[in-house]
Amino acid sequence: MTGMALAAYLGESSTLFAMATSTAPTDAPAPTDAPAATTSTRLLSLDAFRGITIVGMILVNNPGTWGAVYPPLLHADWHGWTPTDLIFPFFLFIVGVAITFAYQKRLAQGVPKGPLVAKALRRAAILFGLGLVLATYPFVTFDPFGLRDFGSMRIMGVLQRIAVCYLVVSLLVLYTTPRTQAVVAGALLLGYWAAMMLVPVPGYGPGLIDDKVGNLAAYLDRLLLDGHLWRGADGLWDPEGLFSTLPAIGTTLFGVWAGRILRRPTVPLETTTRLLVYGMALVCVGYAWAWVFPINKPIWTSSYAVFTAGQAFCALGVCYWLTDVRGHRRWAQPFVAYGINAITVFVLSGLLARTLYLIKVPTADGGTTSLQAWFYQTVLAPLGPPRFTSLLYALLWIGAWYVVLAWMRRRNLVLKV
Repeated sequence: MTGMALAAYLGESSTLFAMATSTAPTDAPAPTDAPAATTSTRLLSLDAFRGITIVGMILVNNPGTWGAVYPPLLHADWHGWTPTDLIFPFFLFIVGVAITFAYQKRLAQGVPKGPLVAKALRRAAILFGLGLVLATYPFVTFDPFGLRDFGSMRIMGVLQRIAVCYLVVSLLVLYTTPRTQAVVAGALLLGYWAAMMLVPVPGYGPGLIDDKVGNLAAYLDRLLLDGHLWRGADGLWDPEGLFSTLPAIGTTLFGVWAGRILRRPTVPLETTTRLLVYGMALVCVGYAWAWVFPINKPIWTSSYAVFTAGQAFCALGVCYWLTDVRGHRRWAQPFVAYGINAITVFVLSGLLARTLYLIKVPTADGGTTSLQAWFYQTVLAPLGPPRFTSLLYALLWIGAWYVVLAWMRRRNLVLKV
């Protein structure tokens, strides 16, 4: 599913999940035999990885026209994957990494678990609430003027799923051991696989994962959230539904594992090797699992969770090697600007994009069109083929927001949640 925006995460003391970074402005290589990052060391690689992921989300969510988009910038229709299908699991993976850094540091400082749980509950509630705001914006109708029908409001969504995963994994990290967390992740992925393949769906039967409506996840979402599902599927299933959030929790727990690797007091070369080797192994396991349980984002299959976690391990490993090990940091600065104000850019980008569709301007034939469509058709469409100009619009959108975020970064303005 495209057109789903937002992710706000990562945080120790800045935004909900965006950790402010202190980095050196030079590109001098770092020694590869120095100890890996510890509790007190900022990892530019994590901020850069988060920023790259956020930029990717904005890119795929804001084409000039949905009628002309390059295939890699669209989600796979059902089974299979495209680069766009990596973005959301990367978000959840980074949430897991950030949870590890935030809580292990605070627990080591002697902070009681009670206040940490209270903060996690508050943050999850705010995230969930922001998701509901985005689901109902604009809050009024314009013809005739009045309040929207909130009775059919979509309950789940991207931010809502992040909120649930963040809260559950936070509690697991605070109250269980790494071994227990590994067991939980395995049980979620294996149990989800078994349920999707073996539990019969009334009126359909078991194992119909090729059917968008007849699979178990869709059935349970209709049973529990009837009338509050994604309208893009006529309310018959939801790509961010309740049941498919279970393997998404597994994705977040993979991020916790990666966070522990980064915090381990080993030399950077060993840390890099672990991230890359584990990542490649998970990619292979995910592909092998896909022979019997296909890679599928809308129902977040277990093979998809493992495969995308492997990709995330590798991507983080590359970022870590380039920035924190070799010291090549200048390339990462634009992405860091996006990463440290994740909530700001995604909330405002989503709201502004919808507002541009709401504002109507007159056309030459006496009709009206949206301000967004008018700008695209008048300014960009004449410049080249539709797919090229549609991508150009998205790139301009990214560039315009970077100007805002760079200004905020220079003034140390970080939106807190």
